[in-house]
Amino acid sequence: MIGATITRYFALRFTRTILAIFFTIFCLMFVVVFVEMLRRASDNPEAGAATVALMTAMRVPAAAEMILPFAVLFGSMATFVDLTRKLELIVARAAGMSVWQFIAPPALTALLIGVVSVAIYNPLSTSMKQRSEQMEWDLFGVPGSLRIDHGVWLRQHGVDGLAIMHAMNSSNGGAVLAQVSVNIYAPRGGFLERIEAERARLEPGVWVLENAQVSLPGEAARKVGSYMLATDLTPEQVAAATTPPQGTPFWSLPEMTARTAEAGLDATGYRLQFQTLLARPLLLVAMVLVAASFSLRFFRFGGVAKTLSGGVAAGFVLYIVTKVLSDLGGAGMISPVVAAWSPALVGSMLGTVILLYSEDG
Repeated sequence: MIGATITRYFALRFTRTILAIFFTIFCLMFVVVFVEMLRRASDNPEAGAATVALMTAMRVPAAAEMILPFAVLFGSMATFVDLTRKLELIVARAAGMSVWQFIAPPALTALLIGVVSVAIYNPLSTSMKQRSEQMEWDLFGVPGSLRIDHGVWLRQHGVDGLAIMHAMNSSNGGAVLAQVSVNIYAPRGGFLERIEAERARLEPGVWVLENAQVSLPGEAARKVGSYMLATDLTPEQVAAATTPPQGTPFWSLPEMTARTAEAGLDATGYRLQFQTLLARPLLLVAMVLVAASFSLRFFRFGGVAKTLSGGVAAGFVLYIVTKVLSDLGGAGMISPVVAAWSPALVGSMLGTVILLYSEDG
């Protein structure tokens, strides 16, 4: 009974601290993005403060997902230090609990947070971000300054020749493009014409460009209500080109990977993102073990700042290694499985080894 009670107590303490740190960082990010969005919306009378706040609230969860490992690291360190400062861990040790017994609750808590963040939080945040981007396009007419891709590029071959398409925004899985420009080249490389259209819609074997303006070399531009551009692209290929792996919900990644591979495109990014999300619960457990390695000593004789700085540095190094391996995996230099799981496995083993050395000799 005592073991179950203290386990619940430790788990609750860690959960509250981790969620408090995550919520604090989330609020700071919300304020920064909200101020930036208000600045951009100052010249648009249709974008009121409530609309901007809604767009910000739908955008920030996807960005805040990146700081979850740090929230677990800082929350674990803060809780361990607080338990040590109040002598609660000393009492637990005196009652016969080993270090592994009072590390188990925070590790299980981190594992559960990781599972929930992958299975529930990630699909919701990505869906809200997509909706926010669509609202931003409707209000401002240009992609947001916080987006990375700044538009969609497509390359296709058809009976009209080679076509390079650029669109400022996409929706409906890439089947509908907005503010489209198309450069068409002859099979041997000569430039043929340029088309600019307000909207493009993908239909079987053809792009329908609406309210288009066609420009040919040496001729005046002419406007047409609708322009048909032959295409060999399938809806799967367009969806793969317009939906980045980081913007794909977790439960849609296997399907998107299969569709991309069937279309003859490189699906490495989707495989890497899927494995990265699968490895997240273990990565959060590794953060708890790293925090425990630097936070369980008795601070009666000082050295708190130095020890905690070492823990923070170790967490940042682990995060940097994760990003480096992710880039290598995205470039195809190493396997997506190795790139995604190596940091979590190595971090967990290092934390365990340090604890074995410091606690069990």
